[in-house]
Amino acid sequence: MEGILIFAGLFSASLTAFIIESYPTLVPDSGDATVQLLSQISQQLAAAANGSTFQMPTPTPSFSPPATSLVCNTLWFISLGLSLSCALIATLVEQWARDFLHKADMRSAPGVRARIFSFLYYGLKEFNMHKVVDVIPLLLHLSLLLFFAGLVAFLIPINIPMACVVAFILALIAIVYSAFTILPLYYLDCPYRTPLSEAFRNMSRGITRFLRRRCIVDDSISTEGEATLVEAMSHAATEDTQERDYRALVWTVKSLADDTEFEPFTEAIPDVLWGPKYPRFAYRNHFKSLMNHPDLEMHRRFLDLFHSCDTGLLLPEASKRRRITYYKALWALGSVGAL
Repeated sequence: MEGILIFAGLFSASLTAFIIESYPTLVPDSGDATVQLLSQISQQLAAAANGSTFQMPTPTPSFSPPATSLVCNTLWFISLGLSLSCALIATLVEQWARDFLHKADMRSAPGVRARIFSFLYYGLKEFNMHKVVDVIPLLLHLSLLLFFAGLVAFLIPINIPMACVVAFILALIAIVYSAFTILPLYYLDCPYRTPLSEAFRNMSRGITRFLRRRCIVDDSISTEGEATLVEAMSHAATEDTQERDYRALVWTVKSLADDTEFEPFTEAIPDVLWGPKYPRFAYRNHFKSLMNHPDLEMHRRFLDLFHSCDTGLLLPEASKRRRITYYKALWALGSVGAL
């Protein structure tokens, strides 16, 4: 929230400077009226000096601000209001969070604190405070979008090519933002998302319910359609765990740079492959694939771990513990046929 508050404050200050420059175009320019009046007086004096009759100029039409000025100022004033609203809501959320923590810790008894915490937490869920938090960046994003759109309208009467460049940049930003919004709906492991992603997910849920009631779609897609993004991600993460677990093991072994880091991994092998009484065959294929992986060279790493006990660099107790770790891991791998 601190970052959002700082950005909203700086953005509001910058936007105010633009508004100061643009809002005078909404009212008649007093300088133009003065010039027109002086011109009329000059013409009257010239006519009196020549003895000619002065003809009153036709009255100027009532002032009407240009369309680009109306569009620009409307967008910028709305943008300023959204930015200030974002800062206000962020301040309130920070205050609510501090109040929540204060109330949850105001009793010393653990049982009482747990009950108060549970009571307040379910209050947060009931009143959808997390949705209020999601609205804050959405307001800021919308404020930025309106600012860029107003900037295009501001530049049109000044310089058309420059306005086209800004419009192109705005369109590019909108396309990228739309991609960040839609990608999580199709790729649940995508790290990109926007505050609108969950809203689009809810829209898809509503469409799925409507189509299912009309019997247009099969019920088999209802589970995914009725899940939020977080629930769908959690569900997808628990499917096809064999391949994912194996990739995690390969990455872990590759990240172990030396024998000191490799030793804890070796020490954990017996507990992974064996339970209190019986072997755990669920991970046998993983370790068998690890031992045969051409890039890991597991046999060589086990031998290097064993030979490091004879270098004299380890204390006797550490050397003994490492040998025992090596033998236990070798026995565990061999007993389940993973070697």
